[in-house]
Amino acid sequence: MSHTVQNRYEFVYLFDVENGNPNGDPDAGNMPRIDPETSHGLITDVCLKRKIRNFVEIAKTGEEGFNIYVQERAILNQRHAMAYKACGLKSEAKKLPKKEEDTHRVTAWMCGNFFDIRAFGAVMTTEVNCGQVRGPVQVNFARSIDPIVPLEVTITRMAVTKESDFEKKDREMGRKHIVPYALYRAEGFVSAPLAAKTGFTDADLEFLWQALMVMFDHDRSAARGKMSARNLFVFKHESALGNAPAQRLFDLVKVERSGNPTAPQGSKQPPARSFADYKVSVDKAAVPAAVELQVKL
Repeated sequence: MSHTVQNRYEFVYLFDVENGNPNGDPDAGNMPRIDPETSHGLITDVCLKRKIRNFVEIAKTGEEGFNIYVQERAILNQRHAMAYKACGLKSEAKKLPKKEEDTHRVTAWMCGNFFDIRAFGAVMTTEVNCGQVRGPVQVNFARSIDPIVPLEVTITRMAVTKESDFEKKDREMGRKHIVPYALYRAEGFVSAPLAAKTGFTDADLEFLWQALMVMFDHDRSAARGKMSARNLFVFKHESALGNAPAQRLFDLVKVERSGNPTAPQGSKQPPARSFADYKVSVDKAAVPAAVELQVKL
């Protein structure tokens, strides 16, 4: 039997996109998200968690404890009602069970049956109230290493939508937004005390690492171009509370342009167009003695 996570973890995750839109912004015509002050590309934590959820859904189909709470076309109140039924309780509108032990039973059932609640937490205080859970796994926004220049590409379709359209045209035009190339860096955290509260186990954690390494291989679409996981560096602390500040560990992972040795001295580097244009290094000698560096990818 796998135990709940007993150690604190931090991780640095590097992935890239080629000729695709990794995370469109609905407030900007679905253009790739961008920091307006620096022009660096952004990818939300919600986007990354969605890909993890999708991988769990296909890799653990029908397996007990690996259902997905935030799922396409899901009705959350119906999921909450399942917990009350399983615990033999009747729900009251927007209220938790009167007995504290019953509240814990309902919330624990949700954690035990839904991987994403166990990992990321959830606010379940809706009409059918199952409480609120803070998840042990948190991921920051991913940011591109260099500024990006999104391109708007015109595309055509050699067909029309309606019969009446054919009198005016024999094809339709559209647009898609792409990033020619960008390497993104995301940083994340795993809390042992919160894992104990949700029941997030060592086996769950290993599956999370697997998801990060291969989830893009199962998330292909014309809009996203070619996305690939490149590096996953995990820092495992000896204790549950941790043995070093997270920022100190993150600073040990450096991502720099590899440079163009054939370019004239003092000339401007061309834009990056592949992972080979970067150099990734980790200062292993500076890793604290009570922290273990694990290179997963």
